[in-house]
Amino acid sequence: MNKGAKVIAIILGGGRGTRLYPLTMDRAKPAVPFAGKYRLVDIPISNCINSNVKKIYVLTQFNTASLHNHIVNTYQFDQFSGGFVEILAAEQTYTSESWYQGTADAVRKNLKHFTDQQADYYIILSGDQLYRMDFTVMLDRHIASGAELTIAAKPISRSEATGLGIVGADEEGMIRKFYEKPAPDMDISEYKVPEKLLKDQLGQSLNSGNEYLASMGIYIFNRKALESALNNDKTDFGKEIIPEIIKTRPVAAYLFDGFWEDIGTIKAFYETNLNLASEKPLFNFYDEEMPIYTHRRHLPATKANFCNISNSLTSEGSIITNAYIVNSIIGVRTFIEAGASLDGVYCMGASHYETEEEKAENAKKGIPNIGIGKATIIKKAIIDQNARIGSNCRIGIDNIDRPEGDYEMYSVHNGIIVINKNAVIPDGTVM
Repeated sequence: MNKGAKVIAIILGGGRGTRLYPLTMDRAKPAVPFAGKYRLVDIPISNCINSNVKKIYVLTQFNTASLHNHIVNTYQFDQFSGGFVEILAAEQTYTSESWYQGTADAVRKNLKHFTDQQADYYIILSGDQLYRMDFTVMLDRHIASGAELTIAAKPISRSEATGLGIVGADEEGMIRKFYEKPAPDMDISEYKVPEKLLKDQLGQSLNSGNEYLASMGIYIFNRKALESALNNDKTDFGKEIIPEIIKTRPVAAYLFDGFWEDIGTIKAFYETNLNLASEKPLFNFYDEEMPIYTHRRHLPATKANFCNISNSLTSEGSIITNAYIVNSIIGVRTFIEAGASLDGVYCMGASHYETEEEKAENAKKGIPNIGIGKATIIKKAIIDQNARIGSNCRIGIDNIDRPEGDYEMYSVHNGIIVINKNAVIPDGTVM
């Protein structure tokens, strides 16, 4: 990183997370469990730490309790580093009584907190993406370009461009135009990336798979440029701030060709998680140079008794007995009883162990223990934390007409069954 540059990171996690409902029913989107033992917010925070950016704010406003607990118990920097991870929830003040109206509005309402750090540059990040990036390289290129804003951009095909913000850059990497989510039939050929830019930054030749540049929602602003860009009532970066600033200020593109996935929907969340359990996952968690950090739980190793487990991840503290598990992720403290079968399941596990006394009380009440009961078969499902699934259940197995929607104990999204947090699924349930 450019020596002497003062940088703070701002992670945007303030939306309702409606596309991830019901996983966001009782928690903020950045607090959603991910990859068996992590939370979504661990990804951008870890990228910051690995880039030696240790002054980090997380902006949110919905269901912040679990997010606050996770951050407070996980990210504790020593007093000499000056580092911190701080949550800034929406608050009423004498000048504003409204909640965050959008990504730009959230940053605007917290500028007074950021200016106390006297930073030269702001890195603005999303709270629901999976990627690994060294921000020091991006910052060095930002400074060298003379830009006041740099946007991280990933080369994509035309078919991928519809749901993303498309940037039009010249041969030197300076962005001249921006279009938010072009329709599939729209002619955007004027936005094609120059081959010289691809070769200079990535060493690639132009082809149908990399002919456009998509904004990754990762920005580096000069301090004064951000303050000026927010001196208005515009609420969203992608739709309003970015197109406007391109017209009046130098804006650069930083091309990135590593793995990057927006995991803001149930379908993307499910598929991205299960890919991590494949033989050759697209994202590598096993990188000692740039690890992904999370809360230290001090749990024992997982115990598997007479199990058949393949293409799966099993997190610590679990006990799995005589079960068949394939293409699945088993979260922390998961109890799976004899004869259970899981295929394409993300089981988030439990936040605590039940005592023998609690299990005896469960038996009196006629409710299952936390975990998955005997001989239960589950396919293509997400099971949220502390769910109680009884014995002899069949979930996602039978050809049952399951309309998309939210129900009392579960939801169905894109054909994926989501069992709610703390749900109680009685013995013998078929769904």
